Amino acid sequence: MSSQSKLAEQPLLLAGVKIIAVEQYGAGPFGTQHLADLGAEVIKIENKNDGGDVGRHVGPHYFGENDSQFYQSFNRNKKSVTLNLKTPDGQKILHRLVKEADAVFNNLRGDLPAKLGLDYASLSGANAQVVCAHLSAYGREGSRAAWPGYDYLMQAEAGYLSLTGEPDGPPARMGLSIIDLMTGTTAAMGLLAGIIGARASGIGRDIDVSLFDVALHNLAYVATWYLNADATVTRQPRSSHPSLTPSQLYRTQDGWIFLMCNKEKFWGVLCNKIGRPEWIAKEEYKDFTNRLKNREALNLQLEDVLLTRPTQEWLALFAGAVPAAPVFNVQEALDNSFVEEQKRILMLDHPTASVRTVASPVRAGRHPTKPAPEMGQHNIEVLKAAGFSDHDIQHFAEQSVI
Repeated sequence: MSSQSKLAEQPLLLAGVKIIAVEQYGAGPFGTQHLADLGAEVIKIENKNDGGDVGRHVGPHYFGENDSQFYQSFNRNKKSVTLNLKTPDGQKILHRLVKEADAVFNNLRGDLPAKLGLDYASLSGANAQVVCAHLSAYGREGSRAAWPGYDYLMQAEAGYLSLTGEPDGPPARMGLSIIDLMTGTTAAMGLLAGIIGARASGIGRDIDVSLFDVALHNLAYVATWYLNADATVTRQPRSSHPSLTPSQLYRTQDGWIFLMCNKEKFWGVLCNKIGRPEWIAKEEYKDFTNRLKNREALNLQLEDVLLTRPTQEWLALFAGAVPAAPVFNVQEALDNSFVEEQKRILMLDHPTASVRTVASPVRAGRHPTKPAPEMGQHNIEVLKAAGFSDHDIQHFAEQSVI
């Protein structure tokens, strides 16, 4: 039996972990989907009086009513319970669910978790070990706690638009909602760390992650250079690395290629592969420092060579010896034969549609393939498991609590 077959027979890594998720749209659902993909029971709380998760209605592409393709991108392998947390019975149900939960997650505006009883102070009476993870725009404290906030705003304020695009162009954001995705992933990491800590100590806590904090944290070495060397990184031509050369876009005979010779050894390999071995020891190009000083001249000479062949010929020649990649659009990226080889596209077991989606990047055996749930699909299952009777459930439904 292969190692992959053995892994496929084992329980998923987070089997037995239960998370109550009061979430909507992108960042929060993306984070908890990581956990659901790994086997956690993620119970998604939606208020049907508000239309449920707003992501259900984000067009222009839909599989059905309240079932947008956007929504399916962030919510597979979860359960959905409709619950109005603004009612006494809604709070009663929440506290009953929390008794058996490892964590309660939300991605609400910073001032709302306490008002809706989603913080540790509100829930520790039901479960002292529960971890309350809060993903907000600007945090739950401070002058912006009540502010709404979105990915593009964070990119703008954290300086990303000054780093993206060509030097003579207008400020430009990244093409993906990278702050949403990174914040969701960071929140998932924080939540798991909280669960590990709570299992060791028996005491839960609040954990906070904000879009703003993650956007700022992602500046990484760019921030360190400014804070310690007063050096400000600006946009470079052809998306080049600020200090390493060659590491940028180059034209080829039929398009583009991205080269990243980010270790000294790759420079020599590149020179030999393109038939310019004399450049290896050339004074102006012999190391990173000199290549950076003479970057403009080097790039002109290098591009002259790369223009003599089409991109695929260069990629075949470099073949992993020189770090290089084609420059694809989204269609080409998903139709890439390497994606098929690596089995990166999943078919979900949707009841009415053919739903294909990108697999979890964490490979730990099998990938579960349950589609994102219908609104309230698991009301009866979850409430009965929590000890509520058929009569209770009927009452909650009649009162629009669920």
